[in-house]
Amino acid sequence: MIYVYKGVEVDLSKVTRLYPAALISAGGESASVSLEWAELKKEQITLEAYVLICDFDPVGDAPINRIELRFETKEDLFNSMNEIATLLKN
Repeated sequence: MIYVYKGVEVDLSKVTRLYPAALISAGGESASVSLEWAELKKEQITLEAYVLICDFDPVGDAPINRIELRFETKEDLFNSMNEIATLLKN
């Protein structure tokens, strides 16, 4: 089952971990943090984007093989998550 977002294809049957995050800029570097943490610290951080992280490595292994889908708004992220949930139900 393939999910396509802005030309990027994700084979959902091979995803081992799928989770949302916020991509922030801190000290000149980017870092992925939880949506909750980003919301709590929104006055102190620079939000770059929202991301949906798709890992393909076995659970417990370091995530090397991953795709990050980037979104400008949290609403876009949640819409994509709903689309994926609908695909996985069918």
